Amino acid sequence: MTGALLAILRPFGALNGAVLAVGRGLGAFAMAAMVVAILVQVVFRYGFNNALPWPDEAARFCMLWMTGLMAPTAFRRGGFVAIDMLRLALPARAGALLGLVLLCVCLAVLAVAVQIGWGEVTGFGGRFKTAALYLPMDTGFETWYRIPRSWMMLSLFVGVVLLLSVNVELVLRSLVTLMGRGEDLPVIPESSTVGAE
Repeated sequence: MTGALLAILRPFGALNGAVLAVGRGLGAFAMAAMVVAILVQVVFRYGFNNALPWPDEAARFCMLWMTGLMAPTAFRRGGFVAIDMLRLALPARAGALLGLVLLCVCLAVLAVAVQIGWGEVTGFGGRFKTAALYLPMDTGFETWYRIPRSWMMLSLFVGVVLLLSVNVELVLRSLVTLMGRGEDLPVIPESSTVGAE
């Protein structure tokens, strides 16, 4: 049984690692774009006394995507804030079992969140356009396309799907640990370098 779980976990963990590496790279780009948008707004608002209509919304757009793409890596590496006094106070096996139960609760919440996220992308709210974000539709910048709100809400859906994938991996890791084969688990890299894994 444990061998089968490890056989599933190794490629699943490698796939998660590769997808999350791409997500970290895109998340870093979104963070940089957010900083640029905020700096542009500061310069125009305070330097030229003429606030632009788009930087605030562009920064919010980038922040949502950065969060959706970076949060799964933090979850996988144990970077979320956690109250683990009870788990650490319990004997090792009981603490691992409690961790597994909490991961299963998290899995249920994430499954509901996937449905909510998809509803936000495809539902009534996703049909609206953003207030001030436009993309040029031709090289002469004569035709502009107003970005739909669903593109912003897609960050929620993508983030929750990635969190769900990481959660499944963590559940498998917990099961292997509870079965006494924790030393055989592949190591999750904890490098802070973007794209390193």
